[in-house]
Amino acid sequence: MKQLRSTDLKRLHRDWQRRTPGRMALLLDGVQTPWNVGAIVRTAAAYRVQHLWLAGSTSSPAHHRSRQTSLGTERYLTWSEVATGAEGADEARADGFQVIGIELADGALPLHDLALESDVCLALGNEDHGLSAGTLAACDAVAYLPQLGRVGSLNVATAAAIAIYEVRRRAW
Repeated sequence: MKQLRSTDLKRLHRDWQRRTPGRMALLLDGVQTPWNVGAIVRTAAAYRVQHLWLAGSTSSPAHHRSRQTSLGTERYLTWSEVATGAEGADEARADGFQVIGIELADGALPLHDLALESDVCLALGNEDHGLSAGTLAACDAVAYLPQLGRVGSLNVATAAAIAIYEVRRRAW
């Protein structure tokens, strides 16, 4: 076994692109740390997320610290700023997305059990406080990522990566 050359790597990715239906977007609600935003952007670009809604105090993907982590992959995404997460959820829904909050909340279902439409916008919240009450109320459904260890929650960039992958994996 050997590592793929750049041509083989492009061929591999093209095959997965053809096998992956549906659009995907993210709503970041008060994700303040530029490094978290940069990590989310890099994962989003790798999994063909089309758009980001940046709500409240979310750092910009163009922030120099975000760009250090994303390694310039913000150029593959579009984003818009909204005053609140609820406004971002409304815009995402108007654009045809089902808005799924990723949150440890009463009534949340495991993400792998949730019925998903073809176009999904995942809403992720502040590093310490999660989704705001307004954003949580504006979601079409709320899901959580089951955990097995003694840690109660995940870093927002890690949670975003797992959730993005799970949505794409289910389409495969």
